[in-house]
Amino acid sequence: MLDNLPRGTIFIEDIEIGMTRGLQKLITDHDIALFAEVSTDRNPVHLDDAYAQETIFEGRIAHGMLTAALISAVIGEQLPGHGAVYLGQSLRFMAPVRPGDVVRAEVKVMAIDHARRRVTLETLCFVGDTVVLKGEALVLAPSHKFD
Repeated sequence: MLDNLPRGTIFIEDIEIGMTRGLQKLITDHDIALFAEVSTDRNPVHLDDAYAQETIFEGRIAHGMLTAALISAVIGEQLPGHGAVYLGQSLRFMAPVRPGDVVRAEVKVMAIDHARRRVTLETLCFVGDTVVLKGEALVLAPSHKFD
């Protein structure tokens, strides 16, 4: 399984097309409250049960960017890991994440530009078999030449 692999660094010289890493996290009410505090996004669809019940979601949902932050954790901690620099990220939110859901975040190497130390990653988040987020990231990977 890809989940919660050792953290560290994979240098650009060691990255291969198709390489995949990931992690799992249970999304709790506490996570949502903390994210609301840090981001200052206090939209009641995230925090107010009565309000959220009347929305198209029929209940509270986690912030989309909280889910996206799990992709950041995989990139910053596993692939490429420590020393990676985010250059860009596209995101499409496909389905809601609710308190109590276990989110699986995965990244997969799609392209490598060794000369520029850039890696293109497919980024996905799942709840069970449902894709809740998909996108693509461009990152600057660390190199043995600069360590």
